[in-house]
Amino acid sequence: MTQIDFGKRALLYENYLLEKVMPFWMEHSIDKEYGGYFTCLDRKGQVYDQDKFMWLQCRQVWTLSMLYNNLEKNEAWLDAALKGAEFLIKHGRDENKDWYFALDRAGKPLVQPYNIFSDCFATMAFAQLYKATGNPEHATIAKETFERILQRRDNPKGKYLKQIPENRQLKGFSLPMILCNLVLEIEHLLEPQLVQETLNYGVNEVLNVFYKKNLGLILENVAPDGSFVDCFEGRLINPGHGLESMWFVMDVAKKLNDDTLIQKCVDISLQLLNYGWDQQYGGIFYFLDVKGYPPQQLEWDQKLWWVHLESLITALKGYQLTGNQDCLKWYEKLHDYTWSHFVDEEYGEMYGYLNRRGEVLLELKGGKWKGCFHVPRALYQLAKLAHTINNDPSKGK
Repeated sequence: MTQIDFGKRALLYENYLLEKVMPFWMEHSIDKEYGGYFTCLDRKGQVYDQDKFMWLQCRQVWTLSMLYNNLEKNEAWLDAALKGAEFLIKHGRDENKDWYFALDRAGKPLVQPYNIFSDCFATMAFAQLYKATGNPEHATIAKETFERILQRRDNPKGKYLKQIPENRQLKGFSLPMILCNLVLEIEHLLEPQLVQETLNYGVNEVLNVFYKKNLGLILENVAPDGSFVDCFEGRLINPGHGLESMWFVMDVAKKLNDDTLIQKCVDISLQLLNYGWDQQYGGIFYFLDVKGYPPQQLEWDQKLWWVHLESLITALKGYQLTGNQDCLKWYEKLHDYTWSHFVDEEYGEMYGYLNRRGEVLLELKGGKWKGCFHVPRALYQLAKLAHTINNDPSKGK
């Protein structure tokens, strides 16, 4: 493998973020009439649908605030974050202070608050915005929402649950996974004991409940007691989800100065990368069945932007923290695939969806699930990691 100049690599990520990604969203996504953001944007940034999805509204507030707090004091970013937050405060919650899933352009609710991840991203958004503004209203919203998440943790969908739980009860990986990251995002607003308790819960669920040592894999759904359930949902593997969770837990381990936990995350990451990589066409599969059966998701073999970006962070973070050469090899493999397949140098941002062969499947830059979040967050993280490695002689260049 050729030697990597991490100084140049850091600049590559940072420049693409500042020149090709954030200008795209700042120019095309801000709704100057009603507030909030358009996220359904085609390749060139034209709006093709005006509905506003709470995940993406909150994520964009978080991204703009995070970059303002950590990268540069760009007042345009903060102003855009504040305008998004005003829209959310005015329209985003029901009478129980749960966050809707979708609104129309003007802010009228379209989809009930069935999905707790709207609340997770709202918590992140207002906690990060509070760091920028010091406005106590922003802190209050973040803390109120986090309390509701903890109240709903064991039954996140509540009355919106489609399954009949007495016949087959499952719990999902997504919430404990995101709690590992969410708590670190808002620890400046929480009592230390609550931070520690929630981190302990999240890390234990990820590593001792959903990760199965005999498989070397992380399941998306298990029985309430953590046992395997032999059905479509119980056999489901989402390699990108597992890999994203590993950099979340690495951050927790770094906070705790737990080298053993970091090493465990690296080991699991390498297992997931070897399992999820498409040996024929390259890239990481979206979904797989742990027994090798046909997955129920027809999009199982697509290659998605967030899967590869989150995996890139995991591989590079694993290398930065441990010097593991296998992490470095995977990082370079993932970088080459991502940069040659997802990047759009002509119109900016990144494509979201490729077919199995790596060809662009949809030219959209944003939609119902893709917004101003994974790409800028990953580029920021990757630039920061590359700078750190470049300045650490023990890692080399």
